[in-house]
Formats: sequence, C-alpha cells, structure tokens
Amino acid sequence: MSGRVSKNSPSTSNLPRELPVMAVLGLADPGDADWARLRGVQYSNLATVAKARVLAQVIAALGVVWLYAGVIHPAVLAAWALVLGASLYHGIRIDSTLADADQRRMSRDEVKRQSLGAILNALAWVVPMIGFAPFGDVTTHLEMWAITAMLLTASAVVLPAVPLANLLFAGVVGAASIVSLLWSGMFEMAFVTLAWLAVIAIGSIENARSFLTARVAEAAMAEKNEVVSLLLREFEEGEADWLWQIDTTRRVRSVSPRFAFALGKTAEEIDGKPFVQLIAGPAWETGQFPASLHDLAERLKRRESFSNLIVRVVINGEKRWWELSGTPKFDDKGAFDGFRGVGSDVTAQRESSEKIAHMARFDTLTSLPNRMMLTEALGEALRYAAQWRTRCAFMMIDLDRFKAVNDTLGHLVGDQLLARVSERLKSIVTDNELIGRLGGDEFAIVVRDASDKQRMQQVAEQVIHLLSQPYEVDHHTLFIGASIGSAVGPRDGNTVETLMRNADLALYRAKEEGGGQHCNYEPSLHASAEERRKLEFSLRRALENDEFILNYQPVVDAREETIVSFEALLRWKSEEHGMVSPAKFIPLAEDTRLIVPIGEWVLRQACREAVNWPGQVKVAVNVSGEQLLDPGFVPSVVTALSTSGLPPQRLEIEVTESIFVRDANLARRALEQIMALGCGIALDDFGTGYSSLAYIRNLRFSTIKIDRSFVQGASAGSPESLAIIRAVVAMAESLDMSTTAEGVETERELEIIRGLGCRKIQGYYFGRPMSSLDARGLFARSDLRQAV
Repeated sequence: MSGRVSKNSPSTSNLPRELPVMAVLGLADPGDADWARLRGVQYSNLATVAKARVLAQVIAALGVVWLYAGVIHPAVLAAWALVLGASLYHGIRIDSTLADADQRRMSRDEVKRQSLGAILNALAWVVPMIGFAPFGDVTTHLEMWAITAMLLTASAVVLPAVPLANLLFAGVVGAASIVSLLWSGMFEMAFVTLAWLAVIAIGSIENARSFLTARVAEAAMAEKNEVVSLLLREFEEGEADWLWQIDTTRRVRSVSPRFAFALGKTAEEIDGKPFVQLIAGPAWETGQFPASLHDLAERLKRRESFSNLIVRVVINGEKRWWELSGTPKFDDKGAFDGFRGVGSDVTAQRESSEKIAHMARFDTLTSLPNRMMLTEALGEALRYAAQWRTRCAFMMIDLDRFKAVNDTLGHLVGDQLLARVSERLKSIVTDNELIGRLGGDEFAIVVRDASDKQRMQQVAEQVIHLLSQPYEVDHHTLFIGASIGSAVGPRDGNTVETLMRNADLALYRAKEEGGGQHCNYEPSLHASAEERRKLEFSLRRALENDEFILNYQPVVDAREETIVSFEALLRWKSEEHGMVSPAKFIPLAEDTRLIVPIGEWVLRQACREAVNWPGQVKVAVNVSGEQLLDPGFVPSVVTALSTSGLPPQRLEIEVTESIFVRDANLARRALEQIMALGCGIALDDFGTGYSSLAYIRNLRFSTIKIDRSFVQGASAGSPESLAIIRAVVAMAESLDMSTTAEGVETERELEIIRGLGCRKIQGYYFGRPMSSLDARGLFARSDLRQAV
C-alpha cells in the first residue's frame, strides 16, 4: 500500500453520487461532480487498448479481403484498405494525446475530436457492407455480417470505458448493415442486427458505469489510504505520539522508533520484552504497581479496548505519565492476535493540570488551603459529623493590628508577615485540623472532630499566644495579635454557609471586646448582628433627619480655673433607638465611612456655636482617621471657618496616635495644612496607643492630652502613672506645648494633677458634657465647681 494519490485524481468531495446515462456518455455535466476530470479517467484508457483495437480491425479487414478477393477488383480492395488504415492511424493519434487525460481535466473539444475519429473509422467499414455486399451471394453477405458483428462485439469489449465511441461506431456500422440486409431482402437478419445493436448499446453504457464506479471506489480508497498514511507518519514522526504493538503474550512486537525513544532504549532491547515490565520500573520486581498501571495490566489481560488511559510509568528511574489507547487485534479466523495502540507522554500536561488544581485550592502567598478548599473540608466534616453523630467546628481567625502594619510599612512587608503567621499556624495543628487562609488577614481552622471542647479552647489559646509573639520582618520588629470566633456543627449550623456565618459573628464579638480573645457562637449574636444592621440603617438617615446634637465639655485653666475651651462631643438621639451611646455608633460610622459627612456636620456646628462664646475660648473637635485621610477634609475645615466667621486660632483639631500608624505621611500633610490655617492640633489619649516621640518631634502640637487612666493611677499612688505624667509635662514644657489632664473627677485628683504641672484640666469635676445653652450659661457663673 503506497498510501499516495495523484494530486490530480478526483477527491472524494468531487465524486458523483449517481451516474446518469448522458453524463456517462459525456453529453452532460451534472453539477454535483467534477465530470471533466472523470471523463479524463475514461478516455485515458483508449491509449492502453490501441493495439488490441488495431489487431481486431486488421483481422476483420483480412476477412473482408478474403471474402471479396474474387468478386471485387484488387485495386478497389487495396484502396479500401488504405482508407481503413488512414482512419485507424488518425484515431490512434487522437487516442495517444489522451494518454495523460487521467492527470487533468478533459475538454469538450477533445471529446468531439475523438468522437469524430470513431465516426470516420466507422464510415470506412460502411464501404464493404454497402459497397461490397451486393456483389456477393447470400452466404458471403451473411459472412460479411458475421465479421461486422464480431467487430462490434470486440469494440464493446475493448473499449468499456468510452461508451460514446462504441455507440457511434456501432450505430454507423450497424445502420449500414441493417440497410444492406434490408436491400437484400433479409428482413429477419436486419431485425437480429437491430436487437444486437440494442444489446451492445446497453452493454456499453453499463460497462462504462461499472468502469467509473470502480474508478470512484479506487479514488475513495486511495484518499482514505493517504489519510491513514499521513496519520501513521504523524505518529511516527511526531514529537509526542507513537505506535505500540504487543502479541498474545503481551510482549512488545514491531517496535516503532518513537516508541523506542520514549522508553529510552533501542528497538532491539525492547522487542520481545513484556510491555508492562518495560514501563513498571522497580514495581515489576516488588509487584506493588500504581493503581493506573494495575488498571492497564487488567485491561490487557481481559482483552478490553481502552482509550486515553492515564498511566504512571517509570522510565530510566524517572516517574512520568503516559496516555495510552489500545485495541485488541484478531486474525482472519477471529482468533486473538495481541494489541495495537497509540501512546503519548503527557507528563508536562499532567504537571500543569496538577499545578492549576493546586492553585485553585491553595493560597499562593502562604501555601495554605484557600477558601475553596476550606469550604470543601468543612462540608466533608459536617457530613462526617452527621454520619457518626459527632461534632465538627469552624474557627475564624482575624489578625489584630495587621492593617496598621500593612498601611505603614507597605504590602511587601505585610505579605511577608502573613507568610510568617501561616508558618506559626501550621506548627500547632494536628491531623484532626485543617488550617487555611480565607483572604486578606483572615485565616480559619476546620476541626474534623470537635467532640473534645478542651481541645478547641486549647487550639484557640495556642493561636492567640503564638501569633501575639513579636515578628522580625525586613529589619522591623512587629507586634500583632489574633481574635478568634468559632462555631460548632451541627449545633450552630448544619450547612457550610450557616456555620461560617455564625463563626464570623462570634469573631465580630471578639473584636468588639478588644481583640486578642476567643468567642464561641451564641444565638444572641444574631440579635446583636441584626441590631447592628438596623443601627446602620438608621445611622444613614440620621443626618437628614437632624438627629445629631452636640454637647460641650469645658476645659479649664488649672491655676485660675477659668474656661479656656470646650470639647465638642457628638450625641445621637435616634427616632427608632433613642439615645445611642457614642461607643456604639462611632465605630459603626467609621466602618461604613459615614463618619466623613457626619464629621463635616460636627465641624460646621461647633464653629457656628463657638462664635457665641467669649473671644478667648476655643472649641476642640475630634477627628477620626477616616476623616483626616479623606481628600475633602481640609476644604471642609476651611468651609466651616469661613461660613461661621470663627477665627482659625479658636479651632483645635483633636487626633489620636492611631492615625499615624495608618498612613503617617498623608496624616502629617493634612495636619500641616490645618496648622498653616492657624488652627491648633491636640494629641488625644497620649501614651495609650502607638506612642512614639517621632510624632511629637515632626509636628508642633498645641496640646498633649493625658489619658484619664494615668490620672486615676496617679490618684491611687501608682509610681508608673506619676512618672509618666511628669515626663509628659516636662517634654511638653520643653517643646512649648500645653498639657490637658482628662478625667479629673475629684478634688484630690485635681490637686495631684495641678501639683504635677498640668496646665489644663478636663473632667466631671468642672463639668459634664452639656448642651450649647448650658455651655453659654457657664460664662455667667463665678464658680465653675458649681457645675459639677
């Protein structure tokens, strides 16, 4: 089998579905096939049978000369023979030009030329039938008819592919025979001749059909063989695919070069060896086959076909993955004769797909399972708990103070910190727990069997303790913590979504209580979450409903006990919730960024109210980090001052140290712009948060406020509190800053703070937060202590 087809052979897409008579004769070209090329296949056959045609006509011509040698003058016979020879020569020349017709499309002119040659040759045979027959007797006439019939039959046999030439030749010669027989009165013979002509015509057309059908089938088979040949060459010459073949004993036979290359051996080393042994590696000796290889061996043993079977093989000590397909072979008698198949090395694809699958279920930064895998593991744990009537748990972990690190030192340090956190978490889990990263700074632990409550508490305590230890990252010593919320299934939820949501509620409670704690889910948390949702909804409408009010707490001079300023304190009297504690709604406003428009309202109201006070009394307004970092903050201060007419020197902006941890540079730029307006800046709660002298050194604060915890500590005789207050006062004096002691409630506290050198006092001793009307009333009193 060569597997090749001439480039000019008709393709299967151009082959006819049917063979109409007119198309077979060459008189019509139906549009469903390339008939010009098929006609070339027909007529190219003429050149191959030219000698047979000439021989048949020479024998017939000799018969005619022998019959009429004594009746017709020799010169006439010779002339006729020359005419016949000339017609034959002319026809042979035309036929020789068609020898390559099967390699091209045949034109209509060529068909006409060949048909004309057949007619000329037929006319040469009309001469003896019409011209010679009347001069002989009846017997000679019948013998002449016999020669003619033989000639017509020979033409039909020799030229089966070209029915038109046969019909033209037979039609002309047969018609002449019928005329001659009728002229001689042999009517029966004329009818026989007519019937014979019909048989020859039908036979010629059917022979031509058979010829074309065979050629069409050959073309289709040749094209199919070419496709198979190309596929075989692809397998043999391709980079990844090969053919393999084994006999009835499952030993390799007919080793292809590519198969030998894939095995890393020569064909001679492979031939005759057991197929499974060649790819099993050490497992052949131990019998410990991988599942995929065992599956292959079983299929070969059971003589089953298989397709795209992924098999782990060992080639020269290296583990690889092959994709194999195979089909059993059978001989002519139906007996099993081995297997034949194809294979390819799919190691790269397998590793790539495994990598993709790993990436889909594992976090790229920490290499811990991601949310998808945690969700799947929790679902499996819930099914296990339901089946065996045990408990499972989901523990959600949130890192305390991580955002501050991320905002201050950048995401690169933050990512490194998360990687360190993941390493610590891996060290404390057992086979009963799966730890993963949910995203951001949130991690989670799925506890498969949570029947032991002490184990859960132990894990939570270990996590909080371990994550609270200092980290050394990129030359920074970092301190963070962890808060944990847990929910137990199926008690706290029998679906993944419910259990995760309830663990999140417990985590929120842990964060609300200050962080660094572990809280278990309680049904009441839903009520808290619902309350928070409703509170947020009301908070969003509080401004437009005019539900906010400002209270003012006096700040007095420690020596003269005169009012030097008021701190504006926001209060919310909700239509739905009544008076809401600032401890509840301020964090909510910051979380939802509602603090920005609320803070702008506070600024405007405080400045508008301060205009009514004596010229030397200032107003202090608390500003959160969300406000300070908002691009519209400085313009909002300018607007509040300009619309109220309050001098900038009478406005003091109070900030806490936490704003510098979030984005120190942006916070400093905003405060510098405020100071450039002439406003004062007070540092609130100094010493309770992220204390750093760098903040004080870089910014000229007007006031440092000492937290009430130090005031209470000093009153109780705490040496640490006393030392801290003295240090802060001394530092403020040296930097020309004022100090304000917060939370002074008793005369003893007042005397201690006054003795420590604080310039200003704020607390219930001199006044609780009050309405604007009451605040104005203080200026008419002679003794501020009466306001207590």
